[in-house]
Amino acid sequence: MSQIEEFNEYRTRMNERIMSYDNKVIKRFFNLDTNTYMEGALDVKTKEMLGLVASMVLRCDDCIKYHLGKCYEEGVTDEQVFDVFSIANLVGGSIVIPHFRRAVEYWEELKAQQTTEQGS
Repeated sequence: MSQIEEFNEYRTRMNERIMSYDNKVIKRFFNLDTNTYMEGALDVKTKEMLGLVASMVLRCDDCIKYHLGKCYEEGVTDEQVFDVFSIANLVGGSIVIPHFRRAVEYWEELKAQQTTEQGS
């Protein structure tokens, strides 16, 4: 199983488990997150790139993977994602570099998965 499949399966399974507790505050928080990234004054692509910068600066690998996947779905190019990485490294400093390495690895896997799926 690829790290993309593993991440998505785990995230889906655990989100379902969390929602099964039927906690109103948690449900509202998840809803707020979902609504924040919807089309608004900023397009979804821009919001996902902003989310990626914030995730890298906050050093949240799960969040980085999530936003990289969304950026990929929104058609972010290599050049654009590396601009995002540049901003994150500048704002976050050298402590972001290990997360940057993992982000590049995940981005390359997203691209490779697409190539593999197209070849099938």
